[in-house]
Order: sequence, then structure tokens, then C-alpha cells
Amino acid sequence: MDAAFTAEQDEIRRTLRELLAKRSGPAEVRAAVATPEGYDTDLWNRMSGTLGLPGLALPEEYGGVGCGPAELALACEETGRALAPSPLLATALLAAPAICALGAERQRADLLPRIADGSLTCALAVPGTSLALALGLTGDNQSWVAGGGRAGGVQARATDEGWQLYGEVTQVLDGHSAGLLVVAAHAGGFARSRTLLFLVRGEAAGLVRVRQPTLDTTRTQASIQLRDVDAELLGEEPVDVLGTLAATGRTAAAALAAEAIGAAQAALDRTVEYVGSREQFGRPVGSFQAVKHRVADLYVQVEAARSLTYGAAREPAIGALALAAALEALRTVAGETIQLHGGIGFTWEHEAHLYIKRATADELLFGPARRLRERAAQMTGLFGEVAA
Repeated sequence: MDAAFTAEQDEIRRTLRELLAKRSGPAEVRAAVATPEGYDTDLWNRMSGTLGLPGLALPEEYGGVGCGPAELALACEETGRALAPSPLLATALLAAPAICALGAERQRADLLPRIADGSLTCALAVPGTSLALALGLTGDNQSWVAGGGRAGGVQARATDEGWQLYGEVTQVLDGHSAGLLVVAAHAGGFARSRTLLFLVRGEAAGLVRVRQPTLDTTRTQASIQLRDVDAELLGEEPVDVLGTLAATGRTAAAALAAEAIGAAQAALDRTVEYVGSREQFGRPVGSFQAVKHRVADLYVQVEAARSLTYGAAREPAIGALALAAALEALRTVAGETIQLHGGIGFTWEHEAHLYIKRATADELLFGPARRLRERAAQMTGLFGEVAA
């Protein structure tokens, strides 16, 4: 595999890094998460309108750039490096692929151009507490259901005018501010049990959205209640919703891994800078052999995970494996960042705690790493037949 990047890909990375260096430092990140939206809307307008990030992987006929997962992964690496809160993950990685894959032509023509230019943000709402399972990252999502039984979830009921949804979804990324929700719901009862995706406008009657406190404040989540909310079926039956969610998960895994690698690299860079300037016993802390070995081990782990991540950006089938390596690298580096910064690393004023929170929250949402590796082994048939 050729691991080199094209001039266009390098330009995406360089331009976004320069923008985030100016507009998304530690102080700006803290200010952004305190806003009602949970992100800097002006920065998002620049990321979408000027750089076209939400439309990187969308077809050109719908206003997109027509690139692929590799370009989106590079963009996520830079947003992860800055821990920049934005609707990029929820909109471009989770919701837009489902609309692009399943939407009727009129739905794609209406929604995708507005997603591409950043004027419409979206969120994928899947009931239950395992987004990773619904996306097929930690197991076969054929065992996952959008509602029914004791799990509750969301029920879809056909009416003379269309569809109505009733139920509740928690842990919806950017769900409190998104202009459009893509909601997975259970339809048909026992006789014709199936999972479908529905479009719900952000201002729909009966929709209640509440932003929830989260460990990682840079990754906002919401709980959503739907009380006989009017909804529009995404696409036309029959549709392969679970297959689409699994395909979305494979592509998203590579971008999430890149985002984690960006955060790990930023934490490592800060640590190297600190141990090189902090003196103990009249010499820099970084000159002690034990510290050198610890930092070197971190560098090797990050670079190994980066290589796997870049491979997944070109071959999404190994996305779960890359995500496992990236999440472990971020968790390890973030922990060492706090340790090697000493007392200052434990304080609220320092940004070290933001990295450990991102590492922990990402594993809770998309992991754990051992389940990601187990699923990757199933998909490749490492221990037997290849999984579906």
C-alpha cells in the first residue's frame, strides 16, 4: 500500500491545522463548550463554508467535494489534535452517509447540499446505550434492535399522513443542537419487525431535547424524547438499515481513530516540551534516562497506531482494529501526560485533563478496545468463519 499523501491531502491538513491553531487553542475550546451549541459557530462556518469539511466525502452532484474516507480522516486528525468541538463527527461521519446511502433522490437533493455547505447539521439517534454495537464496531449489529421489549427504544407507527415516532434516545452526539435528526426506530410490531431510519426536523412538535452533562465536555451529548413526533421515512422500503449502519461504522472508525491519534500526538508534543524545560536537581527532567524511555515508548505506540489508522482510511474493513489501537494509544499517552507533568497535570487550569477525559469518553462510546479487536478478528475470520 502506498502510504504517501497527495498534494491535495497535505493541503487539507495544513490549512485546517493553521485555522485551528488560531481559533481553537485551550482557552477557545473552553469558551466554545460553554456556549449553548457546545461549539464555536463562527469556527464551524469557516470549517464548512471556507474549507468544505462536511462535504469532503459527499458526491459532487450534491455540492460535495467528492473525496473519500482518507481526506475525512485527515481532517479529523487535525480536529482531534486541537480537541476542537464541532458537529463534524455527528454530521459528516454518522448521519450524512446514511442519508447518502438510503435516501430517496428528492431527500438527497434537499439535504446533502445543505450538509455540504454547513448550513444543516445532523445527528444520528440510535436507541440503547451501545452506539458501537449499532454501528457494527463491537459486534454483529443484527442482534441490535431500535426498540421493543424491555429495552424501550423508539417505536414507529404508520399514520394516514406518514409516520409518527414515540420513545427516547440517550447519548445522541450533538443531538441538542442538530437541525436534523436521523432516528433509528422499530416498526411493524412482532409480525413485521424491522428497524428503519426516519428524518425528524429539529423544530418538530413533540420533540424534547436536553443537553446532558458529559465527562468529555468537548463531545456534547443529548437525550431526546419523541412524543408522537411526525417523521419522514428515509428512503423507500425495503432498505438494508443494519447493513448501512455497519458500513457507516467502518468508515467512521477510521476517522475516529485518526481523531484519537491527533489528540494523542498533541498530548505527546506537550509532554515532550514540558519535560525538556522543567528542571529538577539542576537539569531538565527529560534528560533522565527513565523519562526518555517512557517518552520513547509513547512515541512508538502512537506511530504504530497512526500507521494502522492511515491503512484503515484507505481500507475501512480494518477500521475497528485501527480504532482499538488508537484508543489505547490515546489512553496511554493521556495518562502519562498527567504523570509526567507532575502536580500541574492534575489541575483544572491545565489542559492535560481534557485528553484523559477524551480518551475515557471515546472508549465508553466506541469501545472498549478489546471488543473492537474481537470484532475485527471475527470480520477477518481469524478464529474461524468470516463474520457477516
